[in-house]
Amino acid sequence: MSRASINHLHPTPDMIRSRPALAFPFLTLNLLVSVLVTPLGVVAQPAKDEGAQTRPSLPVGRVSDDLRLDGVLSESVWASAPGIQGLTMIEPFEGGDLKAETRVVALASPTDLFIGVEARDPDPGGIVSTSKARDPELQAEDYIKIVFDPFLDGRTGYIFALNPGGARYDALVARRGEGEDPQWDAVWEATTSRDSGGWYAEIRIPLQSLTFDGSLDRWGFNVERRVERLQEVSRWASPFRDAKIAQTSRAGLLTNLPTFDTGAGLTIRPAIVTGGEKAGENGSWEGTFEPSLDVFQRLGSNSTAMVTVNTDFAETEVDTRRTNLTRFPLFFPEKRTFFLEGSDIFDFGIGMSSPYHSDVVPFFTRRIGLFEGEAVPLEAGGKVSGKAGSTNYGALVTRTGEVDDLVPGTTMAAMRVRQNVLEESNLGLLATFGDPSGLEGSYMVGADATYQTSRLFGSKNLIAGFWGLVTDRDGLDGDKTAFGAKVDYPNDTWDVALTFLRIGDGFDPAMGFVPRRGINKLFGGMSFKLYPSSLSWLRMMNHQLRPMLILDLDGDWESYRFFTAPINWRLESGDRIEINVNPEGERLDDPFEIADGVVIEPGSYHFMRYRLEWEMASKRAVSGQLTWWFGSFYDGSLDQIEAKVRVRPSELVIFDLTATRNIGELEAGDFDQSLYGLRVLANFSPDLQLTSFVQYDDDSKKLGTNTRLRWTFHPLGDLFLVYNYNVIDRSDDPDYPGSSMNRPSRWALDATQLMLKVQYALRF
Repeated sequence: MSRASINHLHPTPDMIRSRPALAFPFLTLNLLVSVLVTPLGVVAQPAKDEGAQTRPSLPVGRVSDDLRLDGVLSESVWASAPGIQGLTMIEPFEGGDLKAETRVVALASPTDLFIGVEARDPDPGGIVSTSKARDPELQAEDYIKIVFDPFLDGRTGYIFALNPGGARYDALVARRGEGEDPQWDAVWEATTSRDSGGWYAEIRIPLQSLTFDGSLDRWGFNVERRVERLQEVSRWASPFRDAKIAQTSRAGLLTNLPTFDTGAGLTIRPAIVTGGEKAGENGSWEGTFEPSLDVFQRLGSNSTAMVTVNTDFAETEVDTRRTNLTRFPLFFPEKRTFFLEGSDIFDFGIGMSSPYHSDVVPFFTRRIGLFEGEAVPLEAGGKVSGKAGSTNYGALVTRTGEVDDLVPGTTMAAMRVRQNVLEESNLGLLATFGDPSGLEGSYMVGADATYQTSRLFGSKNLIAGFWGLVTDRDGLDGDKTAFGAKVDYPNDTWDVALTFLRIGDGFDPAMGFVPRRGINKLFGGMSFKLYPSSLSWLRMMNHQLRPMLILDLDGDWESYRFFTAPINWRLESGDRIEINVNPEGERLDDPFEIADGVVIEPGSYHFMRYRLEWEMASKRAVSGQLTWWFGSFYDGSLDQIEAKVRVRPSELVIFDLTATRNIGELEAGDFDQSLYGLRVLANFSPDLQLTSFVQYDDDSKKLGTNTRLRWTFHPLGDLFLVYNYNVIDRSDDPDYPGSSMNRPSRWALDATQLMLKVQYALRF
């Protein structure tokens, strides 16, 4: 299988740049659309001087006895404690009249935080709640989201969210409030209930699940609620669109906190993985029994040390296959608990990664325990992370075992120090040592500096920063440095950014992810949003430009792209339509095999790509998205079609269907690639889910199934039962005789596996 086959649907609408002659018509079209709609009436964006306002505060009540978490809020303390009596509308109109009122109460004991929510709703039959699994994507259903800043540093924090069905979502504040990292999981409990007045929630968060500044009697705190059928979003602190809920610098205050007691601060979590696997039809079943152990020790309230022995991927879901029509590898996220704990501290630099691309990930933990797609035993690891004053720090060391004919045993380490300066800015250092392949002399060191403020012109966001890295190891040649800078004005009406990266041809950090080297990359982005008040059917218009230009180190162009969105409209119904026009170019110095047997010859290519996209509102029982990329492509044409459909016959069962098809007609030959997926989710309760995921692509000819049962039998205990079954289509094999009554099936077993994992944490 060629590398440029099944992994990514289409060249992502990254920040792109074309030749001026191509760019001008589409820039003009965007501006023309903006001018034409302005007279229709745009919701005013009043100037706000948030810096002059006092942060709202909520004192916590006290809990003398354990509360019964039943989601009913029947205990008297919920009614007697002070609470947030109402949120403020952000969408559809800033400061508008809410149709769904909310009351939030916070209680505390020496060991736990409790949050109670009364989410009133005039039409509880219209509540949209589709998920029960852990860490669902809640953006398209009703939810309540809680944010804590337990260090009051305005840069870091924890996010907890809940939908009316009781599905729990937790995340770390990422990129200083610009994003969220949902891969992190904490131990916490939540229950919900409903009646004719709306829905209700009770949440318990053990303090032992968090790190915090024990000297503080107040934390940063914020609350946000979404009512999906109304597309109504409301918030407590900083209720305006320029602010993000994850920006803890804009949060209110949770006051009157008691002195917390986390006991000995010791958590011991043993686990056992047992099962069997078989490779190929002629293989034999091989059994396995692998114990593992994670130990967490709090070093005071603000730091944590962790030791892991025999960490595995047993309970993680399989990576979703994607098609890839680029020359470069794709990025897949980390999913293992050991590496996710305190991972926000290892965030480095600015402008290196975004939802559209990952140009440089200097410390990519999936390099540890995986090599060329093969699992490598992680025998032991140690980690410490936390905060001392205004200094954040993290350090990690691991030892991986030997795999015959693949890699030797090796030791790898990383350390990170980040110093908070000014109100929201920081300076930092990062270093890694070791190589997954065992090469000697491997290291990478770097420094970064980021200036950030949410007080520009009173309440606007501005981020600016730069970073630099150098790496080396035995046998590495060329320019081994990389550096970059970014200026970003990430606000609602205007979101403008400019980024520059220079990546040396020899910059290949052993523990990093760098898909493309030897380049100078300049890319920018501009988004201009309008909220027409006189069009009752139209909620928001988002006009976008994303230019990108990539040069080699000698200054010759290699790639360009100029993404435009003359139409990207969110309708009042919740549906969305988008039209894109993309001038693109690629200069190939070497042949590029884009599909099996289809090789594009070296040369300069200029082509035009177009996209039509329709997204159906997820509040419906049947929702989804249809995307069609078409137009010229290198020396021919390419159609890329992707369909995503979600069917919800009930909250108990959800069907997610995906289909991708790439149809290319090039001078070197034609190709037709298809990728299909079906995910069935059986949501028995927030603590018991069964998921079955089936994938097939006609490039690898593999049909794979991953069935996963997760039962959280106790807040501190989980059971995972995982069954994987993969077969390969042999019908194109010249040695295959074909299928009939007396002949073998066209499907041959590739591998199968049945695994059981049980883990339980003991806290002291």
